[in-house]
Amino acid sequence: MERDAFQTFYMSQSDAIFKYIFFMVNNKEQAEDFTQETFFKAYKQFETFRHEAAAHTWLKRIARNLVYDHYRKKRLIKFLPLGHKKDYADDTQTPSEVLETGENMAILYEALKKLKLSYRETVILRKIEGLTVKEAAQFLQCSEAKVKNNTFRAMAALKKILQEGGHSDESFR
Repeated sequence: MERDAFQTFYMSQSDAIFKYIFFMVNNKEQAEDFTQETFFKAYKQFETFRHEAAAHTWLKRIARNLVYDHYRKKRLIKFLPLGHKKDYADDTQTPSEVLETGENMAILYEALKKLKLSYRETVILRKIEGLTVKEAAQFLQCSEAKVKNNTFRAMAALKKILQEGGHSDESFR
């Protein structure tokens, strides 16, 4: 195996895998550790992996298994909140818009924590990662109908949680 090929592979996938893991663990250091471990496992199998189009899904599955194993060992499931290695704020936002976005994200994070695990994962894949129903179903190894159903129910539950907390869901669309 060529070291350069894996390095290119790492550079093209690392931010997305870090983001996915961070969504699940809500801890930067832990997300960095799991990202490193994900790529270490991928490195060991890289020579046998030949499907470049499926690389992101393959890595995400490795990452998912690492996180689930970690939580199974600790007997604790804590999932989101959202986050990213890079800042959400962009240069076009005013300071008040940045503050409002941060406040809304904190409210959304707390609401997402209250969803059951299968709903949270569906929200991550469909609404945050932007996967299609078919892609999410393949990743979760379930039917497209189940993904659609979980997405609908998760969004309804999220709306209810936000309303119970005195927040309008209009700010989070």
